[in-house]
Amino acid sequence: MLRRVTFQQFRRLCLSMPESEEVETWGEATFRVKNRIFAMGSLDGGYVSVKASLDDQAGLVEMDPKTFSPSAYTGRFGWVRVRLRGIGAELADRVVTNAWKRTAPRRLVADCELRAQKALRR
Repeated sequence: MLRRVTFQQFRRLCLSMPESEEVETWGEATFRVKNRIFAMGSLDGGYVSVKASLDDQAGLVEMDPKTFSPSAYTGRFGWVRVRLRGIGAELADRVVTNAWKRTAPRRLVADCELRAQKALRR
């Protein structure tokens, strides 16, 4: 499996999510949908944090504890610290998509899923 997602790739992935934006906060890039943070990290860092459920957090940590760990301060809410060197593009896409879906308004998620289903039918 190809690994080593760069921060620039992670940034592009986050910004590809519908209605997402990047805002600098606390000296780091935060990625938001409707002003709610779903991921964050810094350009010079090798780690990022993404929003997850406590169950997803536990599963990721169990799957690869060298790549995933509970985030400092926010880990008790399910946030996951991700070592970029250890994650491949496909898994990064799933993790970011899930973080976005947990954060975005339900109507926006439903609209996006409906558009994706219509696109598959064509």
